[in-house]
Amino acid sequence: MDNKKPKLTIRVRSFNQMADGEWPQTMINIPALRSERLLLRPLGQNDIIPLQQIMGKLDMLRYFPNQEPPAADKVGRLIANQIEHWNKHGYGWWAVDIGQEKVFIGWAGLQYLPETDETEIAYLLDSSYWGKGLGTEAARAGVQYGFKQLGLDQIVAIVHPENIASQRVAQKAGLVFTNESVYFGMDCFRYELSRKDFDAEQND
Repeated sequence: MDNKKPKLTIRVRSFNQMADGEWPQTMINIPALRSERLLLRPLGQNDIIPLQQIMGKLDMLRYFPNQEPPAADKVGRLIANQIEHWNKHGYGWWAVDIGQEKVFIGWAGLQYLPETDETEIAYLLDSSYWGKGLGTEAARAGVQYGFKQLGLDQIVAIVHPENIASQRVAQKAGLVFTNESVYFGMDCFRYELSRKDFDAEQND
């Protein structure tokens, strides 16, 4: 396992919504996280079309429950739902930017799973940036935020059995395979990291 700990700083700022009667208002300060190469920032309306373009690429949704590329209005609803998720749970997905130019390459973050009462670390990054360790970097930032800032007791990763790359990301982020189970109507591999094990790893 790669034990290198990413540098992580947290900046808290308000996410200013664009004027739109149907767009949800942010009721909390959504933090921005910065790792070695990435900026994790609040998702917004300006991310709708770029995210739609990413999700429309070949094989981007291969391991997702719904593999059909969404229309722009559905992507907008997805982002709006995440703002509402932040309001309700105090965490959610971030937009992921890379480099000094802050190029948008996808999303990453924490998602509450009401069916199992768990918090999942998940991500979706543009296929042009696969194989560079960016998924691991984003996942580690989210995991650190979940334990250090939120005080979560446990974080899980839910991965398709054929998605070897995401299984490796989960492992490099410190999560350990526990069992095969059904999530989102699919057979999935479940990975888990407890706060106790996270703290022990940080102190090594």
